[in-house]
Amino acid sequence: MDLATLIGLLGALGLIVASMFMSGEIGMFVNAPSLVIVVGGSVFAVMAKFGLGQFLSAFKVAGKSFVNKLDDPLDMIDEIVELADAARKGGLLSLEGKEVSNGFLQKGIQLLVDGHDPDVVRTMLSKDRSLAERRHRNGASIFSALGDVAPAMGMIGTLIGLVAMLANMDDPKAIGPAMAVALLTTLYGAMIANAICLPIADKLKLRATEEYLIKSMIIDGLLAIQNGQNPRVIDTILRTYLPERKRDVADAAG
Repeated sequence: MDLATLIGLLGALGLIVASMFMSGEIGMFVNAPSLVIVVGGSVFAVMAKFGLGQFLSAFKVAGKSFVNKLDDPLDMIDEIVELADAARKGGLLSLEGKEVSNGFLQKGIQLLVDGHDPDVVRTMLSKDRSLAERRHRNGASIFSALGDVAPAMGMIGTLIGLVAMLANMDDPKAIGPAMAVALLTTLYGAMIANAICLPIADKLKLRATEEYLIKSMIIDGLLAIQNGQNPRVIDTILRTYLPERKRDVADAAG
């Protein structure tokens, strides 16, 4: 579980709700027409921008913003170096049947064992990496679109409420509900965009970048193994993927 995402979203929404309680009765901040305009309008407007399959799959992809299942780069480097050492001693066929922690790495090992050319290995793994990144970017795009549309729908609701209020100026009882719709739609739009959709979109972009780097490191490691490079050289090459601080810590530990 990614605590940063969970704590951030719950913290932002919690502070907003707490301020509502401190402002008076929480019920006055709940308005069904406003919710229909903002939530329903945003969903259908964004759905019109994308395919139905893309739109629905985005909510599945959004789970990656809450669950951090990426392999630790240092552990992955150690695992690749161990595989390189085994291949150097027993050949590529000695890697067959070895259990590894990463499915992408397992797929690459099978390509090596099957005897594919380096260009084929690079092409197939790079395509897999690119398609995975595209799925994550599509999910991020949909949540970014929701973050853009929700405030606009809030403004539309505000205009609807103002029109209703102005049309009923002679009826004081109608002014209050119309003004509530006008103000609450803006509030709902801002909340949905800035406390939920835009943070999830940014986190998905971060996840896509992290996964791309891990897979790039695996591809370089597998091709180096296939070329028969020394495990120590492979270790040095892969450590260039680490941030400078982690690289220094890893070198000190080594």
